[in-house]
Amino acid sequence: MSQSPAMIRPVLGVMLATALAGCASFSPDSGMSAVSALTGERIGKQTALLRTPDDAAAASEKVRNLLARALTVEAAVQVALLNNKGLQAAYNELALAEADMVEQSLPPNPTFSISRISGNGASEIERQVVGDILALATLPFRSEIARERFRQAQLRAALETLRLAADVRRAYVLAVAANEMTALLTDAKATAETTAQLATKLGETGALNKLDQAREQVFYAETTADLATARQDASSARERLARLMGLWDDGLGFKLPDRLPSLPRRPQALPFIEADAVAHRIDLQIARMELTALAKSLDLTNATRFVTLLDVAGIDRRTRDPESPAFRERGFDVQFQIPVFDGGEVRVRQATETYNLAFNRLTEKAVNVRSEARDAYRVYRSTWDIAGHYQREILPLRKIITEEMQLRFSSMQVDVFALLTEARQRLASLRAAIDARRAFFLAQAELQTAVNGGGSGARDNPTTTASAAPAASPAH
Repeated sequence: MSQSPAMIRPVLGVMLATALAGCASFSPDSGMSAVSALTGERIGKQTALLRTPDDAAAASEKVRNLLARALTVEAAVQVALLNNKGLQAAYNELALAEADMVEQSLPPNPTFSISRISGNGASEIERQVVGDILALATLPFRSEIARERFRQAQLRAALETLRLAADVRRAYVLAVAANEMTALLTDAKATAETTAQLATKLGETGALNKLDQAREQVFYAETTADLATARQDASSARERLARLMGLWDDGLGFKLPDRLPSLPRRPQALPFIEADAVAHRIDLQIARMELTALAKSLDLTNATRFVTLLDVAGIDRRTRDPESPAFRERGFDVQFQIPVFDGGEVRVRQATETYNLAFNRLTEKAVNVRSEARDAYRVYRSTWDIAGHYQREILPLRKIITEEMQLRFSSMQVDVFALLTEARQRLASLRAAIDARRAFFLAQAELQTAVNGGGSGARDNPTTTASAAPAASPAH
């Protein structure tokens, strides 16, 4: 133990300098700048991690301004991105992921120990400083893997942002369509009630038989039930929208339009929808980065398969004995495992199969993304055609029929019940037209998520977590 440790000091110094050079530091915004840039490019909305009371107050003021007037779908999305606490929790997870990245990039702390043994007037004091050389040597590789994990966390935060925006768009369409349907059925109920009362009076005079009376009464009863259902649907849709926007108490009085907007004049032409989806889908980017991180982890596992423990200790021992002069010893101690029973094959097999799993998941996702994009665009186009057919053909024809029936009723060519029969048919067409426009705007929202990500399908194949990389941190 008398050998000087000077021979290992240069090596340790170089390794320590390399490790410190690779250390990561905390960003001013916990990585939110990348999230804001990514989501701003796709949906053009402001995102923020509310860390201080001033941040929360500024966001609340923007929310109040947006709620002061009737909400558009874009305003509803912006309110949700500023006010939804679940999204803020996702951003908190991003901050935690940054902390993990910084932790993984730091060199291992050395261990210091001191012991004193005495007896019969003699004493011995020993001091040791122990460092994990293997962890220090693999630090650059583990640090790079940690950076990949943090970049994945940024993409996951962006994906949660897009998912919330898509959910708000769908909830908004359903809420406004429910309002429009409620208004239509409210007018229809009033007309059906008047007709039912007239049928009852005519029945009392014998001018209307029981069959026709029952027809008018059942139409009124069915319309009343439909209106009750529509009101409940409108209430539930409004509550879901309020939840997504994170509103409560005073915020629940937000105003929605009475009807859905008109259809766009022309549908979007997306001839390269598959390529756009493959290039832009954030969940696909996360899967690619996961595969890259696992490939690096597999390389690290192969490099350390035989050596999983390598500790070096610097020793300073001072001995005092009354019968001999005091003396001092310096040296070092090396500890490593001998791979007699475990040659690292288990860890290598685990890392290899984890990589293969991620590769197959990525391939499956790429196939699914293409299919989802094609299907979303076909649904978008077909719903635009159907809603446009109602708007351009069916409803104008229904209007003509109504006007002609009113003229014939005025000239006593038809009776009031023929006019009411036509009114019921027109009501059915109006309800179908509302459903068709609602289907189009929902398909439009789904098309956006099919290209950018953020739909419900993004949860189907979760990426492998960091624990799937067994060699990320050398085991003792």
